Amino acid sequence: MIKVFVAGATGWAGSAISKGISNHNGMQLVGGLSRSNKGKNLADILQIENATIPLFDTIDNALEEIDFDVLVEFTKPDIAKKNIITALEKGKNVIIGTSGLSNEDYTEIESIANKNNASVLAAGNFAITAVLLFKFAAIAAKYIPNYELIDYASQNKVDAPSGSVAELAHRLSAVQKSTIEVPIEDTIGVKETRGATIDDVQVHSVRLPGHVLGIEAIFGMQDEKLILRHDAGNGAEPYVNGVILAIEKVNSFKGLKRGLDTVMDL
Repeated sequence: MIKVFVAGATGWAGSAISKGISNHNGMQLVGGLSRSNKGKNLADILQIENATIPLFDTIDNALEEIDFDVLVEFTKPDIAKKNIITALEKGKNVIIGTSGLSNEDYTEIESIANKNNASVLAAGNFAITAVLLFKFAAIAAKYIPNYELIDYASQNKVDAPSGSVAELAHRLSAVQKSTIEVPIEDTIGVKETRGATIDDVQVHSVRLPGHVLGIEAIFGMQDEKLILRHDAGNGAEPYVNGVILAIEKVNSFKGLKRGLDTVMDL
């Protein structure tokens, strides 16, 4: 039985993930992090029958009172890094779904994971269709050196780009850096309209009502183009199966892996 603690347990994604974990025969949801619901029973909030799942306001307080094997992190960037590092220093494995962490953050997280013989699996997106987009895009990047990314999200998303697109830029750049025919600094007009350069990839973030989360990878060659796109709906259920898989696989390695596909047979 894998004991799991969810940071952000009452949030949009965290609620669905918490229910999924509680319904899994091989896992036990032993607690959650929710600063606004400190001291309450998560089972009552999520209508999980016959269970007591305490909620805490900080990861430090949680570690003083309960034991767990895996931290599932779905909060916000400003507190996620502390949660992750604190758990790793106690030898806990970590699943990261929070967006907004930088490559430098991940370098530090990897070092701490290795030092404490722990494991971290970070995925910008746990939806299977998004995982497949990552895989297909990596294949395309081997053969097509010109590509850019578009990041879609709702008007309320405060971080840009999304963690999914930042991760995709990082991984595609490792396959083959995108070729930019006209250097951005040579752009005539408003240079910012060419987007931000992230890991040598041009990324454009759209924040509008009507979007939940979308990723578009556009590849171009002479007289032909390839467009790969993932769009999420209004529910968080697509992420549940991916997180369950991540929890099952996180103990199969040590250190840091980025991307759910790194532990899948794809």
